[in-house]
Amino acid sequence: MEELVGLREGSSGNPVTLQELWGPCPRVRRGIRGGLEWLKQKLFHVGEDWYFLMTLGVLMALISYAMNFVVGRVVQAHKWLYREIGDSHLLRYLSWTVYPVALISFSSGFSQSITPFSGGSGIPELKTILSGVVLDDYLDIKNFGAKVVGLSCTLATGSTIFLGKVGPFVHLSAMMAAYLGRVRTKTIGEPENKSEQNEMLVAGAAVGVATVFAAPFSGVLFSIEVMSSHFSVWDYWRGFFAATCGAFMFRLLAVFNSEQETITSLYKTSFRVDIPFDLPEIFFFVVLGAICGIMSCAYLFCQRIFLGFLKTNWVLSKLLATSKPLYSALAALVLASITYPPGVGRFMASRLSMEQHLETLFDNNSWALMTWNSSPPWPTEPDPQNLWFEWHHPRFTVLGILAFFLVMKFWMLILATTIPIPSGCFLPMFIYGAAIGRLLGEAISVAFPEGIVAGGVTNPIMPGGYALAGAAAFSGAVTHSISTALLVFELTGQIVHALPVLMAVLAANAITQSCQPSFYDGTIIVRKLPYLPWIRGRNIGSHRVIVEHFMNCAVTTLAKDMPLEEVVKVVTSADVAEYPLVESTESQILVGIVRRAQLVQALQAEPSSWAPGHQRCLQDILAGGCPTEPVTLKLSPETSLHQAHNLFELLNLQSLFVTSRGRAVGFVSWVELEKAISNLTNPPAPK
Repeated sequence: MEELVGLREGSSGNPVTLQELWGPCPRVRRGIRGGLEWLKQKLFHVGEDWYFLMTLGVLMALISYAMNFVVGRVVQAHKWLYREIGDSHLLRYLSWTVYPVALISFSSGFSQSITPFSGGSGIPELKTILSGVVLDDYLDIKNFGAKVVGLSCTLATGSTIFLGKVGPFVHLSAMMAAYLGRVRTKTIGEPENKSEQNEMLVAGAAVGVATVFAAPFSGVLFSIEVMSSHFSVWDYWRGFFAATCGAFMFRLLAVFNSEQETITSLYKTSFRVDIPFDLPEIFFFVVLGAICGIMSCAYLFCQRIFLGFLKTNWVLSKLLATSKPLYSALAALVLASITYPPGVGRFMASRLSMEQHLETLFDNNSWALMTWNSSPPWPTEPDPQNLWFEWHHPRFTVLGILAFFLVMKFWMLILATTIPIPSGCFLPMFIYGAAIGRLLGEAISVAFPEGIVAGGVTNPIMPGGYALAGAAAFSGAVTHSISTALLVFELTGQIVHALPVLMAVLAANAITQSCQPSFYDGTIIVRKLPYLPWIRGRNIGSHRVIVEHFMNCAVTTLAKDMPLEEVVKVVTSADVAEYPLVESTESQILVGIVRRAQLVQALQAEPSSWAPGHQRCLQDILAGGCPTEPVTLKLSPETSLHQAHNLFELLNLQSLFVTSRGRAVGFVSWVELEKAISNLTNPPAPK
């Protein structure tokens, strides 16, 4: 029923509803409504993006801190249970293994039962979305709760399963950014815009990293490097503003909870500031980068091979398809049994948390020199003042413990990343790289116990600096990013090793990027997600290959003078989303695009035109109201593969028509581009 309207007596203003006219306090309510409208206009006058980006950063910081708080309490409960259960090896083994097995099983079952999109890292799918592909329900807010609960259970297993939260938290931030973007469009009354949605997603990725490590600078740079090949400068301030709000709120909560006295870095170090390293040590840092590059290539290759084995092995593939919680429980049982402290775990520092792993590996002192003449006993419980004792055993040297840790964690991390749970791999890679650097630093300190003489001055070797460089180099090589060099400085609060760390990261990336795809690109390849591959290197000749060599010439055109009977045949035989519209059958001059759905609707609206004897053509349907779209961008047969690839990546395109002197001669889609790039990188064998 329509509302009745009227005017007040003696009033010449706008009509008002009778409910407002006769309601209580009409003047007050009108004043409040006007005040709210004025406030809305003033707030959004400076740009509504500021408020939604600030909300995104603050919300994700609250969620990240709350998750860390809950996970910390659960991990403490597990340690208390293991410590208080008694001296029975059976009970201690059960308390060590059943706890993570139950959490991992629940994480897998709960998250997969809510939505299958909550498993894994989430960054490969997000890269696919930012490239222009639509993945249904992946960014739906209903997946948010499943991912939060599943990730919390994963992190509560501690260093037993050895997984992190960076990737899933980037996914969570992207989901929140997409939701806030929809709220924004409804609030200001604008239609949904694909480019604005991508802007919010890029900012969400930066917030995801910033609220995990309290590192806004590296968070923005990491999102630029990993998420997309082309980055709009317009998104730069959005990412920095949202990431800064998130990082500030994340560290401020620690101060409010009396965990810190003020806002500081997560992993404080005390490296020498006057002479942190000698000039000859630059060579060892470059060697460390090369070692990390080679190790990352080996890891990426083995990880991708093992994922392929899981898909081809009928037992494991069936288990993953029908009983994901069972596979997760079995994998968790294997990992937990190996890390059992009285067993093999005592040689892997398994009693330390992942944060304590980093704190000890960044230690300034050389453990090998400290245990050179004296061998402290392996403590029954971790000593908070001497956590580095966990990396020492009376029967083995520090170098042997670190080497054993690297060998075991290599395959254990590959196994852990196959578990279908919300989990990330960046922090484990970070710790693994720190262990590589620590091993090399300890070896150098043993080779030069007094230090390296440079300029008549001898300074002792600091293995912690090599651990810092190794963490940045290995994690950067695995993810194909340079921003990890900045991340280690934001994490530790010291920048004295800026030059050697950057040189190590560059050396590692130079080796890995020339040999293997990144961890996220490899996941895209194995899962066969629709993603356009990069053109790596200049020696593959992408500039010499032109569109004419690989375009699809089987293009179905619709001419304006085409009879409707032939139009119906084309529409019913070729199920494509759009058809190129040409001026005439003879000229084939491309003039526009006709959407199939709209054309079918127009044909169904005039059934009499289908009858024999009516020589009506497509032009009559177009004149009757069937809309057409102009061709704003097209390729030439002489366009190089490199140029076509850049256009598809920059504009997030799915297909383009090819014209020669205005005539439609073919089209190029992702399929043709992928095949052309594949033929360049892996030329087919000559027949």
